[in-house]
Amino acid sequence: MKKKKGKGIVLFVAAIILIVALVLAVTFVAKVFSGLGEGREIEASPIPSSEGKTDSEADGGKGMEEPSTAKPEQVINERGNTLEKRIRTPQGYQRKKADAGSLTAFLRSYPLKKAGKPVLLYNDRKKGNQNAHAAVFKLPMEKEDLQQCADSVMRVYAEYFWKSGQRERISFRFVDGFQADYAKWRRGYRIQAGDRGTSWVSGGEKSDSYQSFQKYLRMVFSYASTLSMKEESEKIKLSQIDVGNIFLKAGSPGHVVMVVDICEDEQGRKAFLLGQGYMPAQEFHLLKNPAHEGDPWYYAEEVSYPFDTPEYTFGKGSLRRLKY
Repeated sequence: MKKKKGKGIVLFVAAIILIVALVLAVTFVAKVFSGLGEGREIEASPIPSSEGKTDSEADGGKGMEEPSTAKPEQVINERGNTLEKRIRTPQGYQRKKADAGSLTAFLRSYPLKKAGKPVLLYNDRKKGNQNAHAAVFKLPMEKEDLQQCADSVMRVYAEYFWKSGQRERISFRFVDGFQADYAKWRRGYRIQAGDRGTSWVSGGEKSDSYQSFQKYLRMVFSYASTLSMKEESEKIKLSQIDVGNIFLKAGSPGHVVMVVDICEDEQGRKAFLLGQGYMPAQEFHLLKNPAHEGDPWYYAEEVSYPFDTPEYTFGKGSLRRLKY
């Protein structure tokens, strides 16, 4: 009887120990799952490096680097006083070196009005829409309502040829087909336009002065337009785009904008800047890109037709190269 009673006590104690062990196990498992449910993680011990240091210690105690909060350099430098100094290239793009005396070099170094200045009309009044431009060129403008969109492009070319010693290249076509050569104008011939057509007449003063050059341009602006500009240009592909090219819609009225600078990335992808004059006659200005706030560059891979600029939309086939 004593042996059976002792054996029963042993079994009872073993049962109690088993029950306690099960309770402790259930409690531990419950805590683990509770911690996971609250989004906590069981931290692993850091793995020692080959030199006996943890990964964090081997990295100089810095651990994971935080993302940089530095802002990329702004494209528009308000202190810049020329096109190249005012408008920086986008990240990853560079301007190719321009040949001395080229149109590209001429435009990149062209002076701009101070940042924030409005676009003025020929009569010194402010243009109605002041939200389309990123900068204003100090391109000379006549005091009549003559120097509009096509005229502004012709003015850029004429000023470039004049200042670079290529005055024999100054020649523009009128709508009626008449070719107005500045070389003949400076020899004293003048242009007579009428119902029977346009022709040269003698009797003018021979002059190489800038004042005489201005008179010639006013005559050109009176009788040339986007219609005649179309006849002096040819269609090109977007891959061929370069400084001096134009997006043109010939008509009465039509419109034209001009490529005034260009840059490329390492893959050869191009970005370009556009300038325009408009109606009524107004200062030549650099256009914003409606698709990119604070960045006036137009990216070739983003160009599709219809092609939107701030104040005009161009159709397919509008990109052209002038034959000046």
